[in-house]
Order: sequence, then C-alpha cells, then structure tokens
Amino acid sequence: MSTINRYAQQISAHVLSNKRVGQYHQILISVGEVVKHCRPGNFIAISVGGENSGMVLRRAFALSRVSDRGEFGGTLELIVAPHGSGSRWLCSQTEGAVLDVITPLGDAFGIPTEPVNTLLIGGGYGSAPLFGLAEVLKARGCRVDMILGASSSPKIYAPLEGKRSVNSLKIYTEDASSGIHGRVTDSLEEIIENDSIDVIYSCGPMAMLAAISSIAQSAGVVHQCAVEESMACGIGVCMTCVLPIRQEDGSIAMLRSCIDGPVMDGSVVEWDRVGKVNEVAE
Repeated sequence: MSTINRYAQQISAHVLSNKRVGQYHQILISVGEVVKHCRPGNFIAISVGGENSGMVLRRAFALSRVSDRGEFGGTLELIVAPHGSGSRWLCSQTEGAVLDVITPLGDAFGIPTEPVNTLLIGGGYGSAPLFGLAEVLKARGCRVDMILGASSSPKIYAPLEGKRSVNSLKIYTEDASSGIHGRVTDSLEEIIENDSIDVIYSCGPMAMLAAISSIAQSAGVVHQCAVEESMACGIGVCMTCVLPIRQEDGSIAMLRSCIDGPVMDGSVVEWDRVGKVNEVAE
C-alpha cells in the first residue's frame, strides 16, 4: 500500500475539448508531466461546482485514455455520464475551463509480462477504461477480445471505437436494441473455453462484476475488476468505499476500494456481503 498514490499530484488542468458521444461526454484535459505515471485502472478526483459551490467533496472518474504525445503534451480522456450534480457540472465545462484535479489515484490493472489471451468486459460507460487498457495489452502482444453490454443500445459507449480497438467485439443489450439479446455473462463460459481466455478484465456495475467473478472462478480464470464504489475522498480517509475482502487466512477485512483498488482480484471479493458491513463486523 505504501506505493499507492505516490505519484499523485494536485494540479490545474485545462479542458481541451468536451464532446457529446451518445449519452455521454468525452472530455479531454491537459495534465502535463503527471500523465507519465497514469495507468489503465487509475482514477482522477475533480473538484466540482466552482468556487462558491456547496459540493465540497471531489468526484472520482476513471481514466479512459492517456497520451504524452501531441501538441498539448500530457492529456487524459474521461468519459462522463451527466447523472448527478457533480458530473453534470463537469459535462457543462467548455474548452479552456480550468479544473482542480488530483491524479493518478488508486491501483491500476496488472499487465501480463508475456502475451496471453485476454477478455475485456464492460457495462455501460463503465467500459471506458477498457479502451486504453486494450491498447496497452495489444502493445504487449496479447490477443484482446471485448464484450460490451447495457440495458439498451444508447447506453453502449462507442461500439465502433471498441471494434477498432480489439480483435473481436460482442455487444449485448437487455432490450435487444442492438447486438445480442441478453447480458454479458450469458455466453461467458462458452467464450472462455472457445477462446482459451487466460485473463478477464472488467469494469461496470457491481452486480455484473459479481456474476463475472463467479464464472471466472469456476473456469479457473484470473479476473481483475475495477469496482464501482462511491468514493467521497478518494485518498483513503473517509472509509465510505470499503468492501469485504477475504484474506489469506480466511478472515474478512473491510478494505478501501480507493486505496486497495479500484482494481481488485474478483476472486477475493465477498460479493454476497457487499453493503452488509454489520454482518461482516459480527
């Protein structure tokens, strides 16, 4: 844990662009040299609302893509859904706006040391970090397949971009508005076996991550998941993002997803106890 957040910096970041992509906003910000330490799975904490806002706490957003090349130097791409007051404020920021940010925060995805067969699974805009991860994995020589899912077609983030980023792409929608009718886990056992999957990476709703973890564990496949827990501080102080994690001795510890995650080994998360702090304490 001592190495987590050691490269994090509080900086002023300029908004370079803010584009609407379906139901989401693709926001590009300039962050300078700190980008050299940003990895897929890390997140950024942004002060929202402006100087006179009552929104005291920062909002955490996953990093989608990072780049240290081009005319703007170090840049970060964020995919934001304008749901709450904080995210709506961020989505309203125009080119040239200055953001107070802290990044990179949290633990990142583990990258294989040699080429393996990988499967990336994303739910809704939670899939955003997987695009940058796909680029890193392909550069390492890995085969990269992707599954994207959502309740309806408009909630699938950038399916065409996903198709260009990976070896193969499957899309699932629960209302059958596009792709295959169903959920991302419906054919997961078959995909793992047919494609000889070695590692699964996932981002999305907690129920989806729990279902993937169960299938991956039964198949003997490593599952790294970026958990979606509300992070009030993002730096391990407030204890609002704790999750029940099984330790090597079999005991259950409540670990902070902002410090011990957000990327975690899905096999050690006690998914049926998530949200049941009292039960764990007993």
